Amino acid sequence: MMTTTNIRLLLSAIALVLAVVAYPCAVQAKVDAEFGSHLNSFSFMVWGAFVMWMCAGFCMIESGSVRTKNVSLICLKNLGLYAIAALTYYILGYNLMYVDVGDFIGTFQFLYNPSEAEMLVQSENGNMITTAINPQYSPMSLWLFQMVFLTTTISIVSGSLAERVKIWPFLIFVLLHTLLIYPIVGAWAWGGGWLHQLGFKDFAGSSVVHTTGAASALAAAIVVGARSHRFRADGTVRPIPPSNVLVVTLGVFILWLGWFGFNGGSQFSLDSARSVVAMSIVIVNTNLAAGAGTLVALALSRVILRRMDLMIVLNGAVAGLVAISAAPDILNHNLAIVVGGVGGLLSIFGVKLLERLRIDDGVGAIPVHLSGGIWGTLAVSISQPIDIFVQLTGVISIFAYSFIAAFVIWKGLDLLVGVRASYAAEKEGLDSALLHIYSYPEFMLMPERDFDDNRAS
Repeated sequence: MMTTTNIRLLLSAIALVLAVVAYPCAVQAKVDAEFGSHLNSFSFMVWGAFVMWMCAGFCMIESGSVRTKNVSLICLKNLGLYAIAALTYYILGYNLMYVDVGDFIGTFQFLYNPSEAEMLVQSENGNMITTAINPQYSPMSLWLFQMVFLTTTISIVSGSLAERVKIWPFLIFVLLHTLLIYPIVGAWAWGGGWLHQLGFKDFAGSSVVHTTGAASALAAAIVVGARSHRFRADGTVRPIPPSNVLVVTLGVFILWLGWFGFNGGSQFSLDSARSVVAMSIVIVNTNLAAGAGTLVALALSRVILRRMDLMIVLNGAVAGLVAISAAPDILNHNLAIVVGGVGGLLSIFGVKLLERLRIDDGVGAIPVHLSGGIWGTLAVSISQPIDIFVQLTGVISIFAYSFIAAFVIWKGLDLLVGVRASYAAEKEGLDSALLHIYSYPEFMLMPERDFDDNRAS
């Protein structure tokens, strides 16, 4: 005789069997269009917040890598660049990059406001989102996600110029970069321009973001010049120890976390089981590549530099993240480890090469983002059926345009207003000389002996 308990057990077993049978069908089905649009839009906004937080990571890395007498100005630079980039991208930059793009550039239409359809949704009678806006996502949520990518590009330039650039020329460059460099490159590769038409792939920006930023930073570092006494008369490097290793390490952890949004959000959808699986693969590959870059830099820094260097290891982590950004969607996790590890290795050689060329980079941003960006973009052809020559064409064109355009802008600014802080300001510290404040007022600034040596060195 069936008891109540037995009946409940039987019904539970039947429900379990039905759930198992129905599961394959369920995971293949997409949610309805309206809810799918909600998921995709929410994904853009959340991941966009993660990427925005990367600006704090870059600020921490730059602030901790320099001497205490220059930290306040660096904080001001990073806050200012975010504000200017956000407004300029809204006024014109986004339209140049994504709206009605031809082969090379989009429209010169000003402002990117919510569409009439989006405004209809906000009206009293706007209840049906599926008939009012793009069924895949809210356009303004995508705008936010694309805008924060731009700020990452500019942050690379900020770090390379630490401790010797004037604030106003730098902020003017931020505005011009947002109008004349990043949107053009983005239109080529992501907006449907000529690189996209060739089949060029850059999933989350190894070239569009990182090579562009590093090429611009290289041009800026050449025009602005090295910090006083950074290089001795015989060409050797004068070490400038970081002021706060703890803050630098925190900055790298912030970047590592933010990169989950950087690459994960670039999946561009969260409205189906397939999209969720793809996004999880992207995030796992991102994490593995960063770990590989870290360990390779740790293992080889002693061999190449004859010492274990924490700053080099931290750069290795970032280089791994940069390298995997071109193709974090690869299905073979082992390849993600290889891509990240090679990125960490190349960043070490990049630092040494820059020093040999006597180009001063305050945080190592150029070798990390340039070597990692180029390698990651080319490595796409290893894991996926993408023409290596198309990838190489993209790398060369993006680097050349970004470098030349940035060099012209910086040279023009130097001729018009001067971009380099004075020797006296650099010796005193830019916080005191330009802002009339100290970052650490409870500590007395110690005189630097090398500033009393021959200035030509």
